[in-house]
Amino acid sequence: MNTKKTRFLPCLLLTALMLFLSACGQADGGSGQETEEILLPVSINGKEVRVGETTVQTLLDEGLEVSWVDENYNRITVDPATQLEANAYYTGGSVKVSDNMSFTISLVTEEAVSLGQAVIARLELNMAAEDDESVLETISFDSVPVTELTREKAGEKYPDWTGNEVMWLHYGLEYKYGLNFDISTGSLSGFTVERTYGVDWNS
Repeated sequence: MNTKKTRFLPCLLLTALMLFLSACGQADGGSGQETEEILLPVSINGKEVRVGETTVQTLLDEGLEVSWVDENYNRITVDPATQLEANAYYTGGSVKVSDNMSFTISLVTEEAVSLGQAVIARLELNMAAEDDESVLETISFDSVPVTELTREKAGEKYPDWTGNEVMWLHYGLEYKYGLNFDISTGSLSGFTVERTYGVDWNS
């Protein structure tokens, strides 16, 4: 968890100026507060995953198959009772969509918890042209089926994002989104959703 050290400015004039500007903003109808970021959810087979909120146990309770790569690089079904360290970042997880398709997931812990209670910190899906469209239709990004989320539609839906013909990106204060597109068709080829945490990602 991030901690902030408050530093007091010795200049009273600067403080007075800040208070004056804040008052002016409120007088003009401004709230004086930063706009809160909105989390864009992902849906898998009708089950919503909210990065930074959804836990592994929630996925298991909803019938999704979650697996992990162990120290021998073998993929095994997760044991939600496994204890995880505090202030750590874990990679190597996956959520099965079909026999040929899985999301990759990463977890974060701000305190020591069981694997089941760890929060999904990052979610990624890569798609290929040969993927079954009926399977793709069960996946959505921000309530839009991935089969319908073209580069053109992404630009219209998220006009404040940045990128080019093959990627459309947004790096906010808490959330990061990346949409990738096939340059020849404009169709979505993959996406990532990530929440920023004050933990060591290399631990």
